[in-house]
Amino acid sequence: MVLGTDLGWVSQLESRGIRWVDDNGNGIDPVQAVKDMGADAVRLRVFVNPPKEAFWKKKDGTVCMLGFADALSVVEMSKRVRKAGMKLMIDFHYSDHFADPMYQDIPKEWEGEDAKGLKQRVYAHTKEVLTMLTENGIYPEWVQVGNEINPGILLPMGSLKEAPENLVDFLNAGYDAVKECCPDCQVVTHITGVYKTEWCEPFLENFFRRGGKTDIMGFSHYPYWFKTEQGAEFLYGHLMRYQTQYQKPVMICEVGGPEGEEETTYELLINTMEAVKKVPDGKGIGVFYWEPEVGAKLLPDEYPLGAARLLDENTLQFTKALTAYRMFRDTESK
Repeated sequence: MVLGTDLGWVSQLESRGIRWVDDNGNGIDPVQAVKDMGADAVRLRVFVNPPKEAFWKKKDGTVCMLGFADALSVVEMSKRVRKAGMKLMIDFHYSDHFADPMYQDIPKEWEGEDAKGLKQRVYAHTKEVLTMLTENGIYPEWVQVGNEINPGILLPMGSLKEAPENLVDFLNAGYDAVKECCPDCQVVTHITGVYKTEWCEPFLENFFRRGGKTDIMGFSHYPYWFKTEQGAEFLYGHLMRYQTQYQKPVMICEVGGPEGEEETTYELLINTMEAVKKVPDGKGIGVFYWEPEVGAKLLPDEYPLGAARLLDENTLQFTKALTAYRMFRDTESK
């Protein structure tokens, strides 16, 4: 079972002079650090034409740090991942900034396209980025075609409610581009709210009924945001519901807990890994922590679910939380 971390903020943090240290105060590479804690894979997001400054203001005025997630930067970060001997997931957002249930905005360069044009854009963008990677000898193990896409992608043109056939066409275009560039790569379809069936079922029912193509169903798992329990059996029950109904392997593409509650987050990870591993016949593929390398005080929106503490204005130290990976590996090997 793969145990991964999203490290999409690392390069931008480093450009600002941020460094990481171990428990003895010695400088460490954050990629190597998560590997030492038991991770064997890294997930990197890619945007279409993100702002050069790599910050984005939401409609409510909240400012978000995007990370260096243009294609060229992702290729360079992917090289670091491979140099560390780790597996790789590429996460296509199909937007110029974060795509999630609240924002699935059409990239500015793609505005004005009809459905056929957007389908071609999805295919071409996916193929372009993956070709850049393969030309550098990098073949990702997994590719996400869209990120937390419950409401659809490229809204309103790919809306689940308003244009459900377009949504599947767009996603299948991405799938086809992945398989053309990287035939052995596994395509992940990623939605959020694994325990909110009213969010997941409408998407999955439409996707598979209309011939949606995927290899893995991926979910986000955030008990902190949804104020729900984080026990292994609770999560396992929901994973089994989707795996049994749609006959595809399952993965937790994002999980995270409060940085200031490292014991609670440690237990969350243990429970999450146990739930995924329990899915029969090896159909539980893995778990990815979303951005463990950051502390809230370094981010303009103070995102609280990292797994590192700020020691001074430019020094971070990982909390205990992610060592759950190594503990889980040690338990598996016994």
